[in-house]
Amino acid sequence: MSNSSLDKLKALANRLEDKLTEKEKGSVAPIKPENIIKSKPVTQTVLKTNTGFENVREENLKRLKFLYEKLRIFEKSPDFEKVFIYKAMNLSGIGLKEEDFGEVREGKYIQIIAITYEPDKNGKKKAKNISLGYFGKAETLDPVLKNEIIEFILRWRYEKAFQNVEHYRDLISKLERPKGTLF
Repeated sequence: MSNSSLDKLKALANRLEDKLTEKEKGSVAPIKPENIIKSKPVTQTVLKTNTGFENVREENLKRLKFLYEKLRIFEKSPDFEKVFIYKAMNLSGIGLKEEDFGEVREGKYIQIIAITYEPDKNGKKKAKNISLGYFGKAETLDPVLKNEIIEFILRWRYEKAFQNVEHYRDLISKLERPKGTLF
């Protein structure tokens, strides 16, 4: 994969990290008067339109499924659709943060780790890590394979973000709006 492709992956990872940080903080962007839509209800103008996002999502899912098969994730998670039941997905042995993005950690093993929450014997939710793919020692990892592993994680997170947006879009569309509101 070229430097250009790696730069694109870094940019995608940065945007995803920003969105996740925003979500964790529960922050909402302030509404500016010039951004208020007065002509049509939000459900008609924003929530029901088929924008370019649907095409982006479709392309992301195609590539994600290709990587799912190429990286043999199906061996640990046989149903592609069920790979989204996990709460999070991470990577051991390769940095995904801005300061160490794509750097392999010498002496470490490369694994794709899915995170789920399951109740313990007392009914308390506990995080459980599940290995979805093992790729050997960091030092011996092929650079193309490394980029595909990173891409799989990022594209999985991207789809997970789409699913969260879809969930909130559906909830918002269920709201009944009093006649006196802006929307």
